[in-house]
Amino acid sequence: MDRAADGTSTLYDDKFQTQSASATISIHRSQQQEPPQDAIRMKEQQVTEEREQPGAPLEPSKSRPSINNAAAIPNGGLTAWLQVVGAFFLFFNSWGIINTFGSYQAYYETNLLTSSNPSAISWIGSIQAFLLLVVGMICGPLYDRGYFRGLLLGGSFLLVFGQMMLSLCTSYYQVLLAQAICIGFGCGCLFVPSVAILSTYFTTKVATAMGLAASGSSLGGVIYPIVFHKLLPQIGFAWTTRVIGFIILATMLLPNLVMRVRVLPAKSRSLFDVPAFKMPPYALMVLGFFVGFMGLYMPFFYAQVYALTDHITDANLGFYLLAIMNSTSVFGRIIPNYLADKLGPFNVVIPCTLMSGVLCFCFIAVKSAPGIIALMAFYGFFSGTFVSLPPTIIVHLSLNERGKIGTRMGQSFGVVAVGLLIGTPIGGAILDRSGFWAVWVYGGVMLLASVVFLCAARVCYKGWGFVKA
Repeated sequence: MDRAADGTSTLYDDKFQTQSASATISIHRSQQQEPPQDAIRMKEQQVTEEREQPGAPLEPSKSRPSINNAAAIPNGGLTAWLQVVGAFFLFFNSWGIINTFGSYQAYYETNLLTSSNPSAISWIGSIQAFLLLVVGMICGPLYDRGYFRGLLLGGSFLLVFGQMMLSLCTSYYQVLLAQAICIGFGCGCLFVPSVAILSTYFTTKVATAMGLAASGSSLGGVIYPIVFHKLLPQIGFAWTTRVIGFIILATMLLPNLVMRVRVLPAKSRSLFDVPAFKMPPYALMVLGFFVGFMGLYMPFFYAQVYALTDHITDANLGFYLLAIMNSTSVFGRIIPNYLADKLGPFNVVIPCTLMSGVLCFCFIAVKSAPGIIALMAFYGFFSGTFVSLPPTIIVHLSLNERGKIGTRMGQSFGVVAVGLLIGTPIGGAILDRSGFWAVWVYGGVMLLASVVFLCAARVCYKGWGFVKA
């Protein structure tokens, strides 16, 4: 009995050990195949913490939402609208400074640079605008590589440094280096990133967002000339320029604090997208804005000098003309851009450009202070659309290839920059040879020619029918 019992017990023990071993192997295999949920959560938390550490490199779009995934774009929310606020101040201190140059032009011609002719002085402003666009084109790939923060800090420094150095200038070459080169480079570091970042936060509201941001350039064009004019007789050119530098420093703090990149392309883009120029709508659009920008800034650079030289206004009112034009341009960047989301950007920019061309011709006939004030106000409104809508048009033409929006913006701005560079000096040369009436004819003809090319681009894009385009 004892042996039998022992044998039965031994068999039972062997069977129990075999089952236990099988269960252990099964559990081990299941652990290999399906890790515990706690371990998964700990790993995800560790990866998230590593991503959120300051200075952590931005990951390509394979680990973030795809830049081509329109469904993932917030199209609103606190973070998205904070980017608009930040971009507003980038425009305030880039295009806003460009729009202020008319005040400097008038001052340089009558005080600081009296030995230089209007064409030579206008090169300072045109080089500044040229560098804003060309440097912006070059900075595009740096933005795609995740260097937005470096561009923002670098651009802020160059703006403030250039403005402070301008306060020490007494000769033409010094003004050229400080105002045209240094400030121009600083503006270029800020412009294209401020536009490109908005297209990653908005879809159906992109024109409205860009219009609100672009209105910053008009507000800058209002505030800076007024500050310049009011302080100049009280504290002189040097300290007036320094005060503007401190305003730039203060207003650049907000974008440096709130602006964040949401998503980057899967790979850094090239500097050019040459096949885009084979698309008729894109090529004609770029050509249209190139021609238009050659004439657009005639009133911005020469209207103040015109009013003072022909005694249309007194010196006090004359210096406020640029502020009046830029104040109405605020609404010219917001209202038409809102309509562009409803009607299409081509359908808005074409009639506004047509009106700008007609108004440029009207400067020939104006001979009274109320007349030139009204003319400057209307020109500011309609010309504002010509500056704020090109990025929106490029976004619409690139909806199927969002990863190339930055490239196409950059290269189009590079072409347009040449028009800005040569346009106002040509106007200055025309002024020296034929007088102000010829300047207004030149500006009007360039804008009307732009209308022709933009109409052709719109027809190639959507045809002749009145549809959203």
